[in-house]
Amino acid sequence: MNNITMTLNADELIKMALREDISSEDVSTNAVMPEGKPGEVDLICKQDGIICGMDVYERVFKILDENTVVEKYVKDGDEVKKGELMGKVKGDIRVLLSGERVALNYLQRMSGIATYTHETSQLLAGSKTVLLDTRKTTPNMRIFEKYAVKCGGGQNHRYNLSDGILLKDNHIGAAGSITKAIKMAKEYAPFVRKIEIETETLDQVREACEAGADIIMLDNMDVETMKKAVELIAGRAKTECSGNVTKENISGIIESGVDYVSSGALTHSAPILDISMKNLTEV
Repeated sequence: MNNITMTLNADELIKMALREDISSEDVSTNAVMPEGKPGEVDLICKQDGIICGMDVYERVFKILDENTVVEKYVKDGDEVKKGELMGKVKGDIRVLLSGERVALNYLQRMSGIATYTHETSQLLAGSKTVLLDTRKTTPNMRIFEKYAVKCGGGQNHRYNLSDGILLKDNHIGAAGSITKAIKMAKEYAPFVRKIEIETETLDQVREACEAGADIIMLDNMDVETMKKAVELIAGRAKTECSGNVTKENISGIIESGVDYVSSGALTHSAPILDISMKNLTEV
């Protein structure tokens, strides 16, 4: 995550998280550390995985005190091992204590998503199928969670509702039919925008093809039905599999020949990576 992205998009979200955790003061820290003293603390990984969010972790402490120094021994996307020293944070001990939980919350969450995504993407290795995330993200965490997916080897689907046209079952219901929904989208949207539509049956797939969809989502179909859908589409549109896709069942989807597979589990079901700040000492 580069400095421009951090400053323009992430800083305010990080400040909101800090305000949530320190509404008026850090009573515990102020009780034992009434005056500032220089110190340092180790950042230690307690579980194997893929690290993600080091710049966000650093930014938490920099927002609290610009003079804080974060030494990073790993970078986003690196594989880390249990017990590995990943960095040190040096500065006012009050800042190290007050920023610890927010900084770790970001780092653990983002690293967990990157790790789960990496494990899932490995199951697609050697196939043409591309792993995508979804909009099933934690409110106010999307920029961090989608970045973590990319660190783990996945790709991002649309970022938000302004980013692309995806006509789902309720959009189709509002329009009246698949054909009408696609026609209305083509009339409304600039020609540079692709139109994706959700289908649940082979009849709907056929209608979507005839209406000129650019991408056809195969929602909650079994593998055999998806195979028939891909044959029916015959390259006239890109194909995406969606619906309850997890690390446990994704390998069978490769057999269907779909171009993309989207998984909300990458962001809503990834466990955190266990990371800790230890050995705080005065220097």
